[in-house]
Amino acid sequence: MSRKLVAYFSAGKETRFAARELAEILNADLYEIKAAEPFTEADLDWNNPDSRSSQEKNNPSLRPALAEEKTDLSAYDIIFLGFPVWWDSFPRVIATFVENNDFEGKTVIPFATSMGGGMGISAEEMRELIGENVKVTEGLLLNGPIGRFKLQTWLLTMGITE
Repeated sequence: MSRKLVAYFSAGKETRFAARELAEILNADLYEIKAAEPFTEADLDWNNPDSRSSQEKNNPSLRPALAEEKTDLSAYDIIFLGFPVWWDSFPRVIATFVENNDFEGKTVIPFATSMGGGMGISAEEMRELIGENVKVTEGLLLNGPIGRFKLQTWLLTMGITE
């Protein structure tokens, strides 16, 4: 039986809710990815060109420090990686998490929350960051209400659950 981890970054409640539901359905471990400097509401103001989220959009090479630099992923075969979609991609704290950890030989399954947009270039960027020896599947975009049924249906179509 594969060991599963649901790792996620959430600046609000949507991604956190989805991650908790997913972990419960899968009976998986849950890990919250936290920035060393937590994001404030002002940091998330996409209308302000000086906000942290806007700075990340304008400079995708930014790597916010993590509260926990490395995470031991050795016990897991499958890692669900969740995040909100910012500017058609994932927050740069996800890039820091990916670059700081060893995903070799694992399957990474992204899931994202959005207030109406798509996943943008998230999956493509993730494949580039993670490298060749890691399988990155197509992800799930959760727009609007996040329900257990939607998550269970997705897992069934992925062949993760029965």
